[in-house]
Amino acid sequence: MTATQGASPSDSRTAGVASTPSAPEPSRRPLREVIRGYVALTKPRIIELLLITTIPVMFLAEGGFPSLGLILATLIGGYLAAGGANALNMYLDRDIDAKMKRTKNRPLVTGEISPRSCLIFGISLSIVSVLWLGLLVNWASAGLAGAAILLYVVFYTMILKRRTSQNIVWGGIAGCMPVLIGWSSVTGTVSWTAVFLFLVVFFWTPPHYWPLAEKFSKDYETAGVPMLPVVASRRAVARQMVFYTVLMIASSFAIVPLGHTGIVYLVGAIVAAAYFGFLIARYTVRTYQGKTGRALQPMSVFHGSIFYLTILFVVLAIDPFVSL
Repeated sequence: MTATQGASPSDSRTAGVASTPSAPEPSRRPLREVIRGYVALTKPRIIELLLITTIPVMFLAEGGFPSLGLILATLIGGYLAAGGANALNMYLDRDIDAKMKRTKNRPLVTGEISPRSCLIFGISLSIVSVLWLGLLVNWASAGLAGAAILLYVVFYTMILKRRTSQNIVWGGIAGCMPVLIGWSSVTGTVSWTAVFLFLVVFFWTPPHYWPLAEKFSKDYETAGVPMLPVVASRRAVARQMVFYTVLMIASSFAIVPLGHTGIVYLVGAIVAAAYFGFLIARYTVRTYQGKTGRALQPMSVFHGSIFYLTILFVVLAIDPFVSL
């Protein structure tokens, strides 16, 4: 122990030794920083998927424009639900987030937000989201949102993520729920068209996320999370990506005979399928050639998957307004 340790503040000043300033409490930080920290807890970039999938499905269910009030109420409720689930996910995963380079700057790891505050925030957003959707949209959508929160927080984060390499497959169910919420917000029910669109996003999730897990496989290995690219060979991962891509494309075409879509959607679905099919085929060939890193280009598949889903749901949104 040094001479100043255990001394009173006045002793330290008398000795001419400057005290090391402690990190400010979150409540003492500028309001702008505090707000930014809480927004980060909701993972706003991930919630982009909410916009990509929910609005087009609402257009399709309505056969045109739903009321602006309904759209806003559904999107706000969906954002609150996803944000609450994401905050609770950060609370539960704060130990492994601290071990990974990709997540080391999250608010709980940096100390910007305390775990207790994050827990209260996540629970509050989750409860408010269900009540919001129930009171302003309908209780079918509210129930689906509540189910999505439980699936993501309990089924994926608490049960699957650290135990199985298929974590992202089954845990991805929560990420598909905005499709069902969007449809039910307009109709109050869930149809087969909505189910097949749900399956599109469900089967899309593995080939979307595994390339990202491939790039950060060392991070996941260090954190002890058994993502498939960590525990399986690259060839095994590529084969499963092909499998899920085929099912995804088949699901995207399965809605056509149901009569809710027309030629615009069909053409767009064909173009999107050809585009992403090419990326997956190229990735698989390069994998079997033994290429890695930049030569393998896993992130081109990751970004391409986002573009695929965007194309598909944009044409889904346009289709109700075009008669050919």
